[in-house]
Amino acid sequence: MPMPLEGIRVLDWTVWQLGPVGTYLLGDLGCEVIRLESLEGDPARNFEAAVGAPCSLYGEAEKNYYFPFLNRNKKSITLDLKKPESKEVVRRLVAKSDVFVSNMRRPVAPRLSMDYETLREYNPRLIYAQASGFGAKGPDKDRPGFDPMGLARCGIMFTAGEPDDPPVTIMGGIADNMGGIFLAFAVQTALIARERFGIGQKVEVSHFGAMLTMMSAIVASGLILGRNWDRHSRKKAPNPLWNFYCCADGKWLQFSIIFGDKVWPDFCKVLGIQHLQNDPRFADGPSRKQHSEELIRVLDERFATRTRDEWMKLLDEGGDFIYTFVNDIPDLRYDEQAVLNNYIVDFTDRDLGPVKFPGLPVDLSETPGSIRTSAPRLGEHNDEIYSQLCGFSAKEIAEFRAKKVI
Repeated sequence: MPMPLEGIRVLDWTVWQLGPVGTYLLGDLGCEVIRLESLEGDPARNFEAAVGAPCSLYGEAEKNYYFPFLNRNKKSITLDLKKPESKEVVRRLVAKSDVFVSNMRRPVAPRLSMDYETLREYNPRLIYAQASGFGAKGPDKDRPGFDPMGLARCGIMFTAGEPDDPPVTIMGGIADNMGGIFLAFAVQTALIARERFGIGQKVEVSHFGAMLTMMSAIVASGLILGRNWDRHSRKKAPNPLWNFYCCADGKWLQFSIIFGDKVWPDFCKVLGIQHLQNDPRFADGPSRKQHSEELIRVLDERFATRTRDEWMKLLDEGGDFIYTFVNDIPDLRYDEQAVLNNYIVDFTDRDLGPVKFPGLPVDLSETPGSIRTSAPRLGEHNDEIYSQLCGFSAKEIAEFRAKKVI
């Protein structure tokens, strides 16, 4: 069965997470992704911890999981771009590729002759994708950017948490991931444009722009109304039926019942609070909003009397309620919905063994994506790429090695 982006070759000159997320998505969809690494390699290869969170299994550096999941379906070549011999290598690589992706700081590329203006001379149809912290223009265009800076700049740190909290950080590389998603989107859009109009071009994405788009409803509100989106305390949520509650086993349920009046009688019955059904404090939406703290205290007490599974059984049998359970991250491996939709997939990594990885979040019925190969070892594909793709002889490749060009 064909893959949707089969036959597209991507040169991946990226490090850490922002760029590799975009290129692993392209790889999952069928692109041939060739990682262009320094002789030392991507620093993520030996990453042991991220902001205190472990990135290796059992404390073993060689069991790093961070690099393997970000770099599945890729090949690796090494090249010292400071050596004069590298220029011809790059020329041949770019001439045979469709896409070039970089998340290096903007001043680095022209210094090494890896900028769009130089590379498009080798291949006018090239799609050159640049990922950065803050975008292509403006006073901060050359500033380095890491994930927390994207979170800080877009305003999301003032939307999470309780009303009196200071800015709240969100772990896991959210800005990196969103930037990577938009990078893959931009590349695919440019490929379609090339197919239609015959032109290559440069595309730009950033932490800042991706996060603003992710938060577009909140951003639009702030731009038009001139104020922050209110943060609400869980204990004072305006709609107690749009809130989350802790059960007896310490597990949580999230409710998103926007039109509560319709289900309020059934909700009271399931929770065993029928005596409150017609209580004037809670009988309709405006009343429940006015007396939300009182009702939330009641619901907290009730949910604390049974386990989450017990409540879910009662809720499913007792009415048409819009709710779900709150997962811990490790719980996702057991979430049938995630597994059956291939949001979480089984994979046998050659270093980690049988593991579960985040899968591809889109489902194409006729040309599905997949994880096919483990992340490459540093320079694993030097001989293959430099001989078969670039046309260098075995003698030339040996000379490159002797001179530490590759």
